Amino acid sequence: MAWFTKAPEAPLRVPAEAIWCICKKCKAYIPRDEYIAAHKVCPHCGYNGRLSARERIAQLADEGSFREIAADVIAHDPLKFEDASGSYVAKVTAAREKTKIGESVVVGHATLDSIPVVLGAMDFAFMGGSLGSGTGERILQAAEAARKARCPLILCTASGGARMQEGIISLMQMAKTCAAIQRLRDEGLLYISVMTDPTTGGVSASYAMVGDLNIAEPKTLIGFAGRRVIETTIKQKLPPEFQTSEYLLEHGFLDKIVARKDLKAFLAKTIRLLTAAK
Repeated sequence: MAWFTKAPEAPLRVPAEAIWCICKKCKAYIPRDEYIAAHKVCPHCGYNGRLSARERIAQLADEGSFREIAADVIAHDPLKFEDASGSYVAKVTAAREKTKIGESVVVGHATLDSIPVVLGAMDFAFMGGSLGSGTGERILQAAEAARKARCPLILCTASGGARMQEGIISLMQMAKTCAAIQRLRDEGLLYISVMTDPTTGGVSASYAMVGDLNIAEPKTLIGFAGRRVIETTIKQKLPPEFQTSEYLLEHGFLDKIVARKDLKAFLAKTIRLLTAAK
């Protein structure tokens, strides 16, 4: 084939998503490597992107120290639930394949700046971080592990609320998790709740807000019902900052707002101040 009739070779192209991340708030393009190194915090506007459960654990736990527990605890389908979009079982299966975790929370033993802790992190990508029977059981086992090890429990929440496909079984997890945490409190052990965006519904109404220390990341959405539901019910317009971590701190519902880059150091310092940890 003559050179002037030969089809040109397609240039090698690297997909843009392999190089850049786009901030969901300010729409700035951020080099992916920089964004990941900054724990998914936008350098332009400070927006906190969502971390997966594994990413959160990697941020807080000392390298190589995390030992997962309750990994065999998974969701059940007591109602044999189906709707127009498919069965609950199919949705849970899809969530597992997408996130590579078995439930909406991952828990385990770890060290944080050499301090033994039991650490849990929720994953919003798993069915909106919803609280199901498996989630509640994993948190209960985490609390029991902390009680037996005589060490602090740290839970990082990210949830849209209770998993309604399990009906009353899901709502019962609110009481179940709070009872497990109360057993820690009865024995003088520390529980720290770290609320990340979003922490809403039945999770905000249970274990997320009963910490000995309740902290949150900046601009985190924290609340029970949604803004539109509340405004429709009370026939009033809510302030723009309503249900943000800053609003809750101002009104006494939070103890501290901590930037993501400072979170590990803050937790280590706090645990040492409140316990005998060295």
